[in-house]
Amino acid sequence: DRLTPREREIVQLVAEGRTSKDIALLLGLSVKTVDAHRANIMRKLNLHSVSEVVLYAVRNQIVQV
Repeated sequence: DRLTPREREIVQLVAEGRTSKDIALLLGLSVKTVDAHRANIMRKLNLHSVSEVVLYAVRNQIVQV
């Protein structure tokens, strides 16, 4: 897969509607680190919005609808 396990975890949390601050608190990271992961994910997958990240997560069975 193109994403690291941490990136997949963040995709899942984003798709569940979590904010960067929520994700940071949940995973024990800084908000800047979460934002960096999110930017890397979007760059790697050529996605341009959170809704595209959610669609990717659904299509790749990272989250259930």
